[in-house]
Amino acid sequence: MKFYNCMLLLSLVLCVSSQNWFTDAGAFIRDAYLGAGDMLRAYSDMREANYKNADKYFHARGNYDAAQRGPGGKWAAEVISDAREGWQDGISGRGAEDTRQDQEANAWGRSGGDPNRYRPKALPTKY
Repeated sequence: MKFYNCMLLLSLVLCVSSQNWFTDAGAFIRDAYLGAGDMLRAYSDMREANYKNADKYFHARGNYDAAQRGPGGKWAAEVISDAREGWQDGISGRGAEDTRQDQEANAWGRSGGDPNRYRPKALPTKY
């Protein structure tokens, strides 16, 4: 709940300077909300697939799907990815190299790059 409240407030602040800030703020918030859902879906699929070396693919796919929603989705993808990687680097102990590779896949997806670049060959087509 706190996350969505923060997203709402930050969205409003970011959109105040536009000409039709109310409409733009609404679109930004909608895109951010749906983009967060895209990120959650990619995470859920990654957990369900439980496939070795598919982590980067799901990172890229979640960020790609969210960014395709528009500026709000791209913003949500960046915030969620940075938060997750900050946690992973500091707590999980996977290391700086894994975090760097994850962030590379995140940025690739957010910039519109094809997530299949990171897709393992034998990953089921369901994903």
